[in-house]
Amino acid sequence: MIDGLLILLLFQFFGEVIIRLTGIPLPASVVGMVLLLVALLLEAPFTQRVAPAAGGLIKHISLLIFPLGVGIVLQWHRYEEYALALGVAVVLGTILSMIVVTLMLKKLLGGKHREPTSKPAGRGGDHAG
Repeated sequence: MIDGLLILLLFQFFGEVIIRLTGIPLPASVVGMVLLLVALLLEAPFTQRVAPAAGGLIKHISLLIFPLGVGIVLQWHRYEEYALALGVAVVLGTILSMIVVTLMLKKLLGGKHREPTSKPAGRGGDHAG
């Protein structure tokens, strides 16, 4: 898992280098994620080691997002005049992300995913008799 974290940090570093050299107005972490996506799509040999590290980070994502919430609460005076715009952006952004992710999953999974069918009630061994 440590090697997976190192690979993730290396891609973030590559993103930082590209931003510094080109001056592109994007966060370095976003550029690093795009580079990682390209590596995953090209099935680079090291990409299998990233999965356990990514899974561990996703498992604890609330801990990674928590400082952002604390920062907003502590600096609320800076954001107060934009509260309505922030609220609308968060709500609409969440809804839009859920729609896009759902559509992408349907497209990527294709016919692989089937809805679970309910079993007809019958003479199974699941009830006391």
